[in-house]
Amino acid sequence: MKYFLLAVITCSFLCCQSQNTQTTAAPAGYWLARSSGKFTQLSYSLGEDRLGSAKLGYIDTAVLLKVVDSTGKLYQVQLSKYHTAYLFKQDVVRDTVTKLRPFYLTTNIGEKPATDDYDTVFVQMDERLPYKSWMEINPSKIMVDIYGVESNTNWITQLTTIKEIKNVYFNQVEDDVVRLTIELKHNQQWGYTIFYKDHHLAIAVKRQPAVLNIQKLKIAIDAGHGGTNVGAEGATSHVNEKDYTLLFAKALQKFLKAKGVKEVVMTRTQDTTFGNTDRVLWLQQQHPDLLVSLHLNSGDNGETQGSSTYYKHIGFRPLSQAILKQMLAAGMAEYGNTGNFNFLLNQPTDFPSVLLEIAFLSNVKDEKKILNPKFHALVAKQVYTGIVDFLNGAK
Repeated sequence: MKYFLLAVITCSFLCCQSQNTQTTAAPAGYWLARSSGKFTQLSYSLGEDRLGSAKLGYIDTAVLLKVVDSTGKLYQVQLSKYHTAYLFKQDVVRDTVTKLRPFYLTTNIGEKPATDDYDTVFVQMDERLPYKSWMEINPSKIMVDIYGVESNTNWITQLTTIKEIKNVYFNQVEDDVVRLTIELKHNQQWGYTIFYKDHHLAIAVKRQPAVLNIQKLKIAIDAGHGGTNVGAEGATSHVNEKDYTLLFAKALQKFLKAKGVKEVVMTRTQDTTFGNTDRVLWLQQQHPDLLVSLHLNSGDNGETQGSSTYYKHIGFRPLSQAILKQMLAAGMAEYGNTGNFNFLLNQPTDFPSVLLEIAFLSNVKDEKKILNPKFHALVAKQVYTGIVDFLNGAK
């Protein structure tokens, strides 16, 4: 993550030391832990499908957690009085040093303009506490719930030099949950990154690019699967999905370059094993303006065919709609636009992303198209046009 000048929300235990100097051990049945995984996910429940449990969100490392129960591969953690979540045991390390404080408080809120392409809100605390975030639209907002804190905020300082953040305010929505609202100036959301810097929770808000021209943007392309992860298989040809997603990705890269897009990054350029968690971490380091992940669909019913697009966060839906529209314009049947999708590469809030299932390998008619290099070029053209339509809509 780049360095930022930061908007500040101070959540401080120090402001009331005279009232809060005691420490307490964890209640009976609890033990304290820290998040430690590469990309630690919090899940709502024990339910899951082939994509895993429904995600509450992801948290940074070294976040303090109260572990209250254990089942299989998961721990249950108490986020606040009325909220719990689940996370993988491998993403937790026991903390035998920290002592719980009776309460944590928020104090002042202020803003400073950020450098580079971000405006950033900082939440200063004595402890790294769990959180979740989500997007809202019409009007465009970023919402953050911080668990385990009580408000003692008496003023908010905001500056006219902030470029993307329109307004910042909070509500104490529960006794120990503070909800932060960040209103944005543009309708289209361009992403945000949440992380801890020491005991400061930072929400780095991506500004809308100064020029909404695809040639000026950094486009990330993900060729789905690869290496030991072969994906689906062709109905008659028995080709592997991993090989053809790479062909489609290279066709898209070539088309974008021909159209003058100077910055194109690829998660893979050959048949290599690259886990989805590592792809996400690598993409976050690349800071793309948007991501297109290419896949080929398959189903038990050989009659099912067509294109579909998928998104996780509502603020990123317009990109998925624009690309699907262009795939349908190319004569593909519609399999739909799916939201709240639990695929790992759709999870990051850092940049707009879309998963495109180009066609069905399990359908003979779609399979014939997939095997044709002319169709690879056509899909590249349609994805490019969809991105341009998305940018024009953002204007």
